[in-house]
Amino acid sequence: MTTLLLNGRVHSPSMPDATALAVRDGVVAWLGSDDVGRAQFPDAQIVDLDGAFVAPAFVDCHVHLTATGLMLSGLDLRSARSREHCLQLLGEFARAHPEGPVWGHGWDESSWPDRTPPSTEDVDAVVGDRPAYLARVDVHSAVASSALRRLCADLDGATGYHPQRPLTADAHHAVRAAARARLTKQQRDNARSCALDAAAALGIVAVHECGGPDIGGLDDWDEIRALTHGVEIAGYWGEAVSAAEQARALIERTGAGGLAGDLFVDGALGSRTAWLHEPYADADCVGNTYLDRDAIAAHLRACTEAGITAGFHVIGDAAVTAVVTALESVVAACGAPAVARCGHRLEHLEMVTEEQAHKLGSWGVFASMQPNFDALWGGDTGMYAQRLGAERARALNPFALLASQGVPLAFGSDSPVTGMDPWATVRAATRHHTPGSAVSARAAFTALTRGAWRAAGVRDGVTGTLVPGAPASYAVWEADDLEVSAPADAVQRWSTDARSRVPALPRLDGPSPRCRQTVHRGVVIHG
Repeated sequence: MTTLLLNGRVHSPSMPDATALAVRDGVVAWLGSDDVGRAQFPDAQIVDLDGAFVAPAFVDCHVHLTATGLMLSGLDLRSARSREHCLQLLGEFARAHPEGPVWGHGWDESSWPDRTPPSTEDVDAVVGDRPAYLARVDVHSAVASSALRRLCADLDGATGYHPQRPLTADAHHAVRAAARARLTKQQRDNARSCALDAAAALGIVAVHECGGPDIGGLDDWDEIRALTHGVEIAGYWGEAVSAAEQARALIERTGAGGLAGDLFVDGALGSRTAWLHEPYADADCVGNTYLDRDAIAAHLRACTEAGITAGFHVIGDAAVTAVVTALESVVAACGAPAVARCGHRLEHLEMVTEEQAHKLGSWGVFASMQPNFDALWGGDTGMYAQRLGAERARALNPFALLASQGVPLAFGSDSPVTGMDPWATVRAATRHHTPGSAVSARAAFTALTRGAWRAAGVRDGVTGTLVPGAPASYAVWEADDLEVSAPADAVQRWSTDARSRVPALPRLDGPSPRCRQTVHRGVVIHG
Protein backbone atom coordinates (compact mmCIF):
# COMPACT_ATOMS: atom_id res chain seq x y z
CA MET A 1 0.00 0.00 0.00
CA THR A 2 1.23 3.48 -0.92
CA THR A 3 0.55 6.44 1.37
CA LEU A 4 0.30 9.80 -0.38
CA LEU A 5 0.72 12.96 1.67
CA LEU A 6 -0.79 16.00 -0.04
CA ASN A 7 -1.25 19.72 0.48
CA GLY A 8 1.89 20.29 2.50
CA ARG A 9 5.33 21.86 2.33
CA VAL A 10 8.04 19.20 2.00
CA HIS A 11 11.67 19.87 2.96
CA SER A 12 13.71 18.08 0.31
CA PRO A 13 16.97 18.97 -1.43
CA SER A 14 15.85 17.07 -4.54
CA MET A 15 12.49 18.86 -4.86
CA PRO A 16 12.39 22.09 -2.78
CA ASP A 17 8.95 23.04 -4.15
CA ALA A 18 7.29 19.70 -3.35
CA THR A 19 3.85 19.72 -1.77
CA ALA A 20 3.31 15.96 -1.86
CA LEU A 21 5.20 12.88 -0.73
CA ALA A 22 4.56 9.20 -1.48
CA VAL A 23 5.69 6.43 0.88
CA ARG A 24 5.77 2.72 0.08
CA ASP A 25 7.19 -0.08 2.25
CA GLY A 26 8.77 2.38 4.66
CA VAL A 27 10.68 4.20 1.92
CA VAL A 28 10.17 7.54 0.19
CA ALA A 29 8.89 6.59 -3.27
CA TRP A 30 8.26 9.99 -4.85
CA LEU A 31 8.02 13.75 -4.28
CA GLY A 32 6.27 16.39 -6.34
CA SER A 33 3.03 18.31 -6.76
CA ASP A 34 -0.44 17.28 -5.57
CA ASP A 35 -1.96 16.84 -9.03
CA VAL A 36 0.87 14.68 -10.30
CA GLY A 37 0.77 12.62 -7.13
CA ARG A 38 -2.94 11.90 -7.43
CA ALA A 39 -2.49 10.87 -11.06
CA GLN A 40 0.54 8.70 -10.37
CA PHE A 41 -0.85 6.97 -7.28
CA PRO A 42 -4.63 6.71 -7.84
CA ASP A 43 -5.05 3.88 -5.32
CA ALA A 44 -2.93 5.40 -2.55
CA GLN A 45 -4.13 6.09 0.97
CA ILE A 46 -4.46 9.88 1.08
CA VAL A 47 -3.27 12.03 3.99
CA ASP A 48 -4.25 15.71 3.79
CA LEU A 49 -1.47 17.71 5.44
CA ASP A 50 -3.57 20.88 5.50
CA GLY A 51 -0.55 23.07 4.83
CA ALA A 52 1.73 21.43 7.41
CA PHE A 53 5.52 21.33 7.06
CA VAL A 54 7.08 17.89 6.50
CA ALA A 55 10.79 17.45 7.19
CA PRO A 56 13.28 14.68 7.90
CA ALA A 57 12.85 13.51 11.48
CA PHE A 58 15.44 14.49 14.04
CA VAL A 59 18.15 12.41 15.72
CA ASP A 60 19.49 13.38 19.16
CA CYS A 61 23.16 12.39 19.17
CA HIS A 62 23.67 12.34 22.95
CA VAL A 63 21.11 11.31 25.58
CA HIS A 64 20.82 9.40 28.84
CA LEU A 65 17.40 7.78 28.70
CA THR A 66 16.93 6.57 32.25
CA ALA A 67 18.09 9.82 33.82
CA THR A 68 15.95 11.80 31.36
CA GLY A 69 12.86 9.82 32.22
CA LEU A 70 13.50 10.07 35.96
CA MET A 71 13.60 13.84 35.60
CA LEU A 72 10.53 14.05 33.35
CA SER A 73 8.50 11.86 35.67
CA GLY A 74 10.09 12.97 38.93
CA LEU A 75 11.94 15.83 40.60
CA ASP A 76 13.04 18.41 38.03
CA LEU A 77 15.11 21.13 39.71
CA ARG A 78 16.04 23.09 36.59
CA SER A 79 13.49 25.78 37.44
CA ALA A 80 14.99 26.47 40.88
CA ARG A 81 15.72 30.21 41.17
CA SER A 82 17.71 30.03 44.41
CA ARG A 83 18.98 27.61 47.04
CA GLU A 84 15.83 28.24 49.07
CA HIS A 85 13.62 27.59 46.06
CA CYS A 86 15.54 24.39 45.30
CA LEU A 87 14.93 23.12 48.83
CA GLN A 88 11.27 24.13 48.57
CA LEU A 89 10.87 22.03 45.42
CA LEU A 90 12.63 19.15 47.16
CA GLY A 91 10.28 19.37 50.14
CA GLU A 92 7.15 19.46 47.98
CA PHE A 93 8.30 16.40 46.05
CA ALA A 94 9.30 14.47 49.18
CA ARG A 95 5.91 15.09 50.79
CA ALA A 96 4.05 14.06 47.63
CA HIS A 97 6.20 10.90 47.30
CA PRO A 98 6.77 9.70 50.88
CA GLU A 99 8.21 6.28 49.99
CA GLY A 100 11.59 5.29 48.59
CA PRO A 101 14.68 7.32 47.71
CA VAL A 102 14.47 10.81 46.25
CA TRP A 103 16.11 11.21 42.85
CA GLY A 104 16.36 14.78 41.58
CA HIS A 105 18.17 16.54 38.77
CA GLY A 106 18.95 19.96 37.42
CA TRP A 107 19.93 22.53 40.05
CA ASP A 108 22.38 25.16 38.81
CA GLU A 109 23.73 27.53 41.43
CA SER A 110 25.57 29.67 38.88
CA SER A 111 22.40 31.71 38.27
CA TRP A 112 21.30 31.94 41.94
CA PRO A 113 21.68 35.16 43.96
CA ASP A 114 24.33 33.76 46.33
CA ARG A 115 25.69 31.12 43.91
CA THR A 116 25.74 28.64 46.78
CA PRO A 117 24.51 25.06 46.28
CA PRO A 118 22.55 23.20 48.97
CA SER A 119 24.61 21.52 51.66
CA THR A 120 24.19 18.07 53.17
CA GLU A 121 22.66 19.72 56.23
CA ASP A 122 20.20 21.63 54.05
CA VAL A 123 18.98 18.46 52.38
CA ASP A 124 18.82 16.48 55.64
CA ALA A 125 16.62 19.19 57.15
CA VAL A 126 14.10 18.60 54.35
CA VAL A 127 14.17 14.81 53.81
CA GLY A 128 15.23 13.59 57.24
CA ASP A 129 16.68 10.09 57.39
CA ARG A 130 15.88 9.30 53.76
CA PRO A 131 18.27 8.66 50.85
CA ALA A 132 18.26 11.65 48.51
CA TYR A 133 20.38 12.18 45.38
CA LEU A 134 20.24 15.62 43.75
CA ALA A 135 22.42 15.92 40.63
CA ARG A 136 23.72 19.24 39.45
CA VAL A 137 22.50 20.13 35.94
CA ASP A 138 25.72 18.82 34.33
CA VAL A 139 25.56 15.53 36.32
CA HIS A 140 29.22 15.84 37.31
CA SER A 141 28.46 16.63 40.94
CA ALA A 142 25.55 16.05 43.29
CA VAL A 143 24.24 16.81 46.75
CA ALA A 144 23.58 13.64 48.74
CA SER A 145 21.71 13.29 52.01
CA SER A 146 23.42 11.72 55.01
CA ALA A 147 21.21 8.63 54.67
CA LEU A 148 22.46 8.07 51.12
CA ARG A 149 26.07 8.77 52.06
CA ARG A 150 25.89 6.09 54.78
CA LEU A 151 25.05 3.51 52.14
CA CYS A 152 28.48 3.99 50.53
CA ALA A 153 31.38 2.25 52.25
CA ASP A 154 34.51 4.37 52.78
CA LEU A 155 32.92 7.36 51.05
CA ASP A 156 34.98 9.80 53.10
CA GLY A 157 38.16 8.38 51.54
CA ALA A 158 36.97 8.73 47.95
CA THR A 159 38.24 11.40 45.57
CA GLY A 160 35.81 14.32 45.43
CA TYR A 161 34.43 13.80 48.95
CA HIS A 162 33.33 16.65 51.20
CA PRO A 163 31.08 16.31 54.26
CA GLN A 164 28.82 19.24 53.29
CA ARG A 165 29.52 20.38 49.73
CA PRO A 166 28.39 18.58 46.56
CA LEU A 167 30.34 15.43 45.77
CA THR A 168 32.42 15.04 42.60
CA ALA A 169 34.54 12.36 40.91
CA ASP A 170 34.61 8.93 42.62
CA ALA A 171 32.52 10.11 45.58
CA HIS A 172 29.80 11.27 43.19
CA HIS A 173 29.90 8.00 41.24
CA ALA A 174 29.50 6.08 44.50
CA VAL A 175 26.39 7.91 45.71
CA ARG A 176 24.87 7.86 42.24
CA ALA A 177 25.31 4.08 42.06
CA ALA A 178 23.82 3.68 45.55
CA ALA A 179 20.79 5.78 44.61
CA ARG A 180 20.36 3.97 41.30
CA ALA A 181 20.43 0.59 43.04
CA ARG A 182 17.36 1.58 45.05
CA LEU A 183 15.20 2.29 42.03
CA THR A 184 12.79 -0.51 41.17
CA LYS A 185 12.73 -2.06 37.72
CA GLN A 186 9.26 -0.60 37.20
CA GLN A 187 10.58 2.88 38.00
CA ARG A 188 13.41 2.42 35.53
CA ASP A 189 11.14 1.01 32.81
CA ASN A 190 8.59 3.78 33.28
CA ALA A 191 11.33 6.39 33.13
CA ARG A 192 12.70 5.12 29.83
CA SER A 193 9.27 4.86 28.25
CA CYS A 194 8.58 8.43 29.37
CA ALA A 195 11.83 9.63 27.80
CA LEU A 196 11.26 7.86 24.48
CA ASP A 197 7.64 9.01 24.28
CA ALA A 198 8.82 12.58 24.86
CA ALA A 199 11.44 12.20 22.12
CA ALA A 200 8.86 10.93 19.61
CA ALA A 201 6.54 13.83 20.47
CA LEU A 202 9.39 16.20 19.55
CA GLY A 203 9.89 14.73 16.08
CA ILE A 204 12.85 12.56 17.12
CA VAL A 205 13.08 9.05 15.62
CA ALA A 206 16.48 8.01 16.96
CA VAL A 207 18.73 8.79 19.91
CA HIS A 208 22.34 7.99 20.74
CA GLU A 209 22.37 6.51 24.23
CA CYS A 210 25.71 7.27 25.88
CA GLY A 211 26.16 4.69 28.62
CA GLY A 212 29.03 3.55 30.77
CA PRO A 213 30.02 1.98 34.08
CA ASP A 214 29.70 5.24 36.04
CA ILE A 215 26.50 6.44 34.33
CA GLY A 216 24.02 3.60 34.64
CA GLY A 217 26.08 0.44 34.73
CA LEU A 218 25.63 -2.73 32.69
CA ASP A 219 22.24 -3.52 34.24
CA ASP A 220 20.82 -0.25 33.00
CA TRP A 221 22.50 -0.74 29.62
CA ASP A 222 21.08 -4.24 29.15
CA GLU A 223 17.59 -3.07 30.07
CA ILE A 224 17.82 -0.25 27.53
CA ARG A 225 18.98 -2.65 24.82
CA ALA A 226 15.95 -4.84 25.54
CA LEU A 227 13.50 -1.97 25.00
CA THR A 228 10.91 -2.16 22.23
CA HIS A 229 9.83 1.32 21.15
CA GLY A 230 9.37 3.16 17.90
CA VAL A 231 12.31 5.45 18.63
CA GLU A 232 15.52 3.81 17.48
CA ILE A 233 18.41 3.62 19.97
CA ALA A 234 22.03 3.74 18.82
CA GLY A 235 24.08 2.80 21.86
CA TYR A 236 27.65 3.70 22.81
CA TRP A 237 29.46 2.18 25.77
CA GLY A 238 32.03 4.39 27.52
CA GLU A 239 34.63 1.98 28.88
CA ALA A 240 38.34 2.12 28.12
CA VAL A 241 40.27 -0.78 26.59
CA SER A 242 43.95 -1.31 25.86
CA ALA A 243 43.99 -4.00 23.17
CA ALA A 244 42.03 -4.76 19.99
CA GLU A 245 40.91 -8.16 21.32
CA GLN A 246 39.57 -6.49 24.44
CA ALA A 247 37.69 -3.96 22.31
CA ARG A 248 36.07 -6.69 20.20
CA ALA A 249 35.07 -8.66 23.31
CA LEU A 250 33.49 -5.60 24.92
CA ILE A 251 31.54 -4.82 21.75
CA GLU A 252 30.31 -8.42 21.65
CA ARG A 253 29.25 -8.26 25.31
CA THR A 254 27.48 -4.92 25.12
CA GLY A 255 26.20 -4.88 21.55
CA ALA A 256 27.28 -1.24 21.42
CA GLY A 257 27.85 0.69 18.23
CA GLY A 258 31.21 1.81 19.58
CA LEU A 259 33.35 2.26 22.68
CA ALA A 260 32.62 5.95 22.76
CA GLY A 261 30.05 8.38 24.13
CA ASP A 262 30.63 9.31 27.74
CA LEU A 263 34.03 7.75 28.27
CA PHE A 264 35.19 10.49 30.59
CA VAL A 265 38.52 12.17 30.00
CA ASP A 266 37.37 14.96 32.31
CA GLY A 267 34.26 16.43 33.91
CA ALA A 268 32.25 19.62 33.39
CA LEU A 269 32.93 23.32 33.70
CA GLY A 270 29.96 24.00 35.94
CA SER A 271 31.22 21.50 38.52
CA ARG A 272 34.80 22.72 38.01
CA THR A 273 35.84 19.21 36.98
CA ALA A 274 36.67 19.91 33.31
CA TRP A 275 40.46 19.54 32.83
CA LEU A 276 42.07 22.91 32.06
CA HIS A 277 45.55 24.13 31.15
CA GLU A 278 45.13 27.16 33.42
CA PRO A 279 43.20 27.36 36.73
CA TYR A 280 39.55 28.27 36.93
CA ALA A 281 38.85 31.98 37.35
CA ASP A 282 36.75 31.32 40.45
CA ALA A 283 38.73 28.46 42.06
CA ASP A 284 42.37 27.50 42.52
CA CYS A 285 42.21 24.24 40.59
CA VAL A 286 42.46 22.91 37.02
CA GLY A 287 39.73 20.27 37.22
CA ASN A 288 39.85 16.49 37.10
CA THR A 289 41.63 13.97 34.89
CA TYR A 290 39.84 10.62 34.64
CA LEU A 291 41.92 9.14 31.79
CA ASP A 292 45.60 9.92 31.38
CA ARG A 293 47.32 10.42 28.04
CA ASP A 294 48.60 6.84 27.83
CA ALA A 295 45.14 5.38 28.49
CA ILE A 296 43.57 7.67 25.88
CA ALA A 297 46.13 6.63 23.26
CA ALA A 298 45.78 2.94 24.11
CA HIS A 299 42.00 3.07 23.76
CA LEU A 300 42.19 4.86 20.40
CA ARG A 301 44.86 2.47 19.10
CA ALA A 302 42.92 -0.62 20.21
CA CYS A 303 39.65 0.55 18.68
CA THR A 304 41.30 1.66 15.44
CA GLU A 305 43.04 -1.70 15.01
CA ALA A 306 39.71 -3.43 15.67
CA GLY A 307 37.81 -1.13 13.28
CA ILE A 308 35.56 0.09 16.10
CA THR A 309 34.35 3.63 16.76
CA ALA A 310 36.13 5.14 19.75
CA GLY A 311 35.37 8.39 21.49
CA PHE A 312 35.45 10.40 24.65
CA HIS A 313 33.61 12.94 26.76
CA VAL A 314 36.03 15.85 26.46
CA ILE A 315 35.41 19.45 27.53
CA GLY A 316 38.42 21.28 29.00
CA ASP A 317 41.27 22.54 26.84
CA ALA A 318 43.81 20.27 28.54
CA ALA A 319 41.52 17.30 27.92
CA VAL A 320 41.12 18.23 24.25
CA THR A 321 44.89 18.58 23.88
CA ALA A 322 45.42 15.13 25.41
CA VAL A 323 42.93 13.54 23.00
CA VAL A 324 44.24 15.31 19.89
CA THR A 325 47.82 14.37 20.82
CA ALA A 326 46.75 10.75 21.27
CA LEU A 327 44.93 10.78 17.93
CA GLU A 328 48.08 12.14 16.30
CA SER A 329 50.08 9.19 17.61
CA VAL A 330 47.48 6.71 16.35
CA VAL A 331 47.39 8.38 12.92
CA ALA A 332 51.19 8.06 12.78
CA ALA A 333 51.00 4.37 13.68
CA CYS A 334 47.89 3.25 11.76
CA GLY A 335 47.45 5.88 9.06
CA ALA A 336 44.82 8.58 8.62
CA PRO A 337 42.55 6.41 6.41
CA ALA A 338 42.30 3.73 9.13
CA VAL A 339 41.37 6.37 11.70
CA ALA A 340 38.82 8.01 9.39
CA ARG A 341 37.15 4.67 8.58
CA CYS A 342 36.30 4.20 12.27
CA GLY A 343 34.37 7.44 12.57
CA HIS A 344 35.76 8.26 16.02
CA ARG A 345 33.73 10.87 17.88
CA LEU A 346 34.28 13.48 20.59
CA GLU A 347 31.38 14.46 22.83
CA HIS A 348 30.99 18.17 23.73
CA LEU A 349 34.43 19.35 22.48
CA GLU A 350 33.85 22.79 23.98
CA MET A 351 37.41 24.17 24.11
CA VAL A 352 39.11 23.47 20.78
CA THR A 353 41.62 25.56 18.83
CA GLU A 354 41.75 26.17 15.09
CA GLU A 355 44.86 23.99 14.74
CA GLN A 356 43.19 21.15 16.61
CA ALA A 357 40.00 21.53 14.56
CA HIS A 358 42.02 21.31 11.35
CA LYS A 359 43.59 18.04 12.49
CA LEU A 360 40.27 16.55 13.58
CA GLY A 361 38.73 17.47 10.24
CA SER A 362 41.56 15.80 8.32
CA TRP A 363 41.10 12.62 10.38
CA GLY A 364 37.31 12.44 9.96
CA VAL A 365 36.60 12.74 13.69
CA PHE A 366 33.00 13.66 14.51
CA ALA A 367 32.14 16.47 16.90
CA SER A 368 28.99 15.55 18.86
CA MET A 369 27.95 18.89 20.37
CA GLN A 370 25.15 20.57 22.32
CA PRO A 371 24.31 24.11 21.15
CA ASN A 372 22.01 24.67 24.12
CA PHE A 373 25.09 24.72 26.35
CA ASP A 374 25.96 28.11 24.89
CA ALA A 375 22.32 29.24 25.10
CA LEU A 376 22.25 28.39 28.82
CA TRP A 377 25.75 29.31 29.95
CA GLY A 378 27.38 31.53 27.31
CA GLY A 379 27.78 35.31 27.30
CA ASP A 380 29.94 37.65 29.33
CA THR A 381 27.95 37.09 32.56
CA GLY A 382 27.03 33.42 32.14
CA MET A 383 28.39 30.38 33.91
CA TYR A 384 31.24 29.96 31.41
CA ALA A 385 32.46 33.49 32.14
CA GLN A 386 32.15 32.90 35.88
CA ARG A 387 34.30 29.77 35.66
CA LEU A 388 36.82 30.88 33.03
CA GLY A 389 36.66 34.65 32.69
CA ALA A 390 34.98 36.35 29.75
CA GLU A 391 37.92 36.06 27.33
CA ARG A 392 38.33 32.30 27.61
CA ALA A 393 34.56 31.82 27.69
CA ARG A 394 34.06 33.49 24.31
CA ALA A 395 36.04 30.73 22.59
CA LEU A 396 33.76 27.92 23.73
CA ASN A 397 31.60 25.77 21.42
CA PRO A 398 32.99 27.19 18.13
CA PHE A 399 30.56 25.53 15.73
CA ALA A 400 31.52 27.68 12.74
CA LEU A 401 35.24 27.08 13.28
CA LEU A 402 34.79 23.31 13.38
CA ALA A 403 32.58 23.34 10.28
CA SER A 404 35.08 25.51 8.42
CA GLN A 405 37.84 22.97 9.14
CA GLY A 406 35.80 20.06 7.80
CA VAL A 407 34.88 18.52 11.15
CA PRO A 408 31.56 16.68 10.68
CA LEU A 409 29.01 18.00 13.18
CA ALA A 410 26.26 16.10 14.98
CA PHE A 411 24.02 17.95 17.43
CA GLY A 412 22.10 16.72 20.45
CA SER A 413 20.91 17.64 23.91
CA ASP A 414 22.89 15.60 26.48
CA SER A 415 19.44 15.16 28.02
CA PRO A 416 18.66 15.52 30.89
CA VAL A 417 21.34 18.24 30.98
CA THR A 418 19.35 20.26 28.44
CA GLY A 419 15.92 19.65 26.95
CA MET A 420 15.48 17.49 23.86
CA ASP A 421 13.57 20.10 21.79
CA PRO A 422 15.47 19.95 18.44
CA TRP A 423 14.16 23.30 17.19
CA ALA A 424 15.55 24.93 20.33
CA THR A 425 18.88 23.32 19.42
CA VAL A 426 18.71 24.76 15.90
CA ARG A 427 17.84 28.16 17.35
CA ALA A 428 20.76 28.03 19.80
CA ALA A 429 23.24 27.05 17.07
CA THR A 430 22.23 30.07 14.99
CA ARG A 431 22.35 32.54 17.90
CA HIS A 432 25.69 31.83 19.52
CA HIS A 433 26.72 34.39 22.15
CA THR A 434 30.11 34.81 20.46
CA PRO A 435 30.07 36.61 17.07
CA GLY A 436 31.39 34.35 14.33
CA SER A 437 30.73 31.08 16.16
CA ALA A 438 27.16 30.45 14.99
CA VAL A 439 26.15 28.32 12.02
CA SER A 440 23.17 28.67 9.71
CA ALA A 441 19.82 27.07 10.44
CA ARG A 442 20.44 24.83 7.45
CA ALA A 443 23.76 23.58 8.87
CA ALA A 444 22.25 23.09 12.34
CA PHE A 445 19.28 21.20 10.90
CA THR A 446 21.66 18.96 8.97
CA ALA A 447 23.66 18.26 12.16
CA LEU A 448 20.42 17.07 13.79
CA THR A 449 19.37 14.87 10.88
CA ARG A 450 21.80 13.54 8.29
CA GLY A 451 24.84 14.50 10.38
CA ALA A 452 23.60 12.63 13.44
CA TRP A 453 22.85 9.53 11.34
CA ARG A 454 26.36 9.72 9.87
CA ALA A 455 27.84 9.94 13.37
CA ALA A 456 25.99 6.69 14.15
CA GLY A 457 27.65 4.99 11.20
CA VAL A 458 24.78 5.34 8.69
CA ARG A 459 26.55 6.80 5.65
CA ASP A 460 24.40 5.81 2.70
CA GLY A 461 24.00 9.39 1.51
CA VAL A 462 20.21 9.48 1.81
CA THR A 463 19.22 8.64 5.39
CA GLY A 464 18.22 11.83 7.18
CA THR A 465 16.85 13.42 4.01
CA LEU A 466 13.58 13.15 2.09
CA VAL A 467 14.55 11.96 -1.36
CA PRO A 468 13.35 8.94 -3.35
CA GLY A 469 14.93 5.81 -1.89
CA ALA A 470 15.49 7.28 1.57
CA PRO A 471 13.89 5.76 4.68
CA ALA A 472 10.50 7.39 5.28
CA SER A 473 11.49 8.91 8.63
CA TYR A 474 9.85 12.29 8.92
CA ALA A 475 7.90 14.60 11.18
CA VAL A 476 4.85 16.72 10.37
CA TRP A 477 4.96 20.17 11.94
CA GLU A 478 2.59 23.03 12.48
CA ALA A 479 4.74 25.92 11.30
CA ASP A 480 3.81 29.32 9.90
CA ASP A 481 6.49 31.21 8.02
CA LEU A 482 9.36 29.36 6.33
CA GLU A 483 12.63 31.01 5.39
CA VAL A 484 16.15 30.35 4.16
CA SER A 485 18.48 32.10 6.57
CA ALA A 486 22.11 32.41 7.56
CA PRO A 487 23.70 33.97 10.67
CA ALA A 488 23.97 37.73 10.39
CA ASP A 489 27.71 37.59 11.10
CA ALA A 490 28.55 34.76 8.70
CA VAL A 491 29.33 34.58 5.01
CA GLN A 492 26.32 33.12 3.20
CA ARG A 493 27.36 30.14 1.09
CA TRP A 494 24.02 29.93 -0.70
CA SER A 495 21.33 32.32 -1.81
CA THR A 496 18.50 33.09 0.60
CA ASP A 497 16.30 34.19 -2.30
CA ALA A 498 13.24 31.95 -2.69
CA ARG A 499 14.08 31.50 -6.37
CA SER A 500 17.31 29.70 -5.45
CA ARG A 501 15.26 26.58 -4.59
CA VAL A 502 17.16 25.97 -1.34
CA PRO A 503 14.78 24.12 1.03
CA ALA A 504 13.32 26.49 3.61
CA LEU A 505 12.93 25.92 7.35
CA PRO A 506 10.53 27.40 9.91
CA ARG A 507 11.26 30.80 11.37
CA LEU A 508 12.34 30.39 14.98
CA ASP A 509 11.61 33.86 16.33
CA GLY A 510 8.79 32.52 18.52
CA PRO A 511 7.90 29.17 20.11
CA SER A 512 9.17 25.99 18.49
CA PRO A 513 6.91 24.40 15.85
CA ARG A 514 4.47 21.82 17.24
CA CYS A 515 4.91 18.23 16.13
CA ARG A 516 1.68 16.81 14.73
CA GLN A 517 3.05 13.40 13.76
CA THR A 518 6.33 11.47 13.82
CA VAL A 519 6.97 8.59 11.42
CA HIS A 520 9.99 6.26 11.42
CA ARG A 521 10.59 4.02 8.41
CA GLY A 522 6.94 4.39 7.47
CA VAL A 523 5.56 3.58 10.93
CA VAL A 524 3.74 6.24 12.95
CA ILE A 525 5.37 6.51 16.38
CA HIS A 526 3.64 9.70 17.53
CA GLY A 527 0.40 11.42 16.66
